[in-house]
Amino acid sequence: MSHAESDATFAGKVPEFYQQYLVPLIFESYAADLALRLTGRPLTSVLEIAAGTGVVTRHLASALPERVTIVATDLNQAMLDRAAAIGTSRPVEWRQADAAELPFRDRSFDAVVCQFGVMFFPDKARAFAEARRVLRAGGLFLFNVWDRIEENEFADVITAELATLYPADPPLFLARTPHGYADRATIERDLSAAGFRDPVELVTITERSRAASAEIPALAYCQGTVLRNEIEAREPGGLALATARAAEAIRRQFGSNAVDGKVQAHVVAVGK
Repeated sequence: MSHAESDATFAGKVPEFYQQYLVPLIFESYAADLALRLTGRPLTSVLEIAAGTGVVTRHLASALPERVTIVATDLNQAMLDRAAAIGTSRPVEWRQADAAELPFRDRSFDAVVCQFGVMFFPDKARAFAEARRVLRAGGLFLFNVWDRIEENEFADVITAELATLYPADPPLFLARTPHGYADRATIERDLSAAGFRDPVELVTITERSRAASAEIPALAYCQGTVLRNEIEAREPGGLALATARAAEAIRRQFGSNAVDGKVQAHVVAVGK
């Protein structure tokens, strides 16, 4: 299995830890921001791709008028199952779908939104072209991506610590994929290749990632992301040790009580 395929596989225990630890740690505020950016637009239907466990979906359901239909998709059925179990404030349609082969007719949606998902697409230009295909004229493609790992403190510290634990083969998932698609020129090139011609708006947003203890970000990243798979591939049974080492590294830098680290992301919007 290639990195692109394995990095997009969220299964097993990952959805549970992702929702419990990672969503409140780093996703919640950015999800609210994306939903807010759609309010006030003349919408009848919205498609979400790479919806994960539904943090953006829940914000969309609350922020948008009930007349606006919401379809939320993800490649991983396990993530959608978790999202559906949590539920939303009003009905949405959950549907398993590959962003590169969307099962919808041309010009079906007024907006396509994606939170921290495009970094996982093996062929980003192809997925962007699919988003453009299902957008109506005048529609909006709205997504966010994490900035470089150096701008995201907990992820950076954990990656560095695990490199000392596995020096012969460092697990680099966080740097490679979630934080590997931050260059504006690259994003604009892929959107252009997908057929988008309108000017691209890119805004950088810095937030704080807060937790009651160092163990929470350690669990979030080591067990609630595909980093878990990389750790277990290097040392079967080593997940507890890797998580403990990550927590200790965070305590060394951020203190032994509540911890507070910088996170930074780009919000990208382009019209059709």
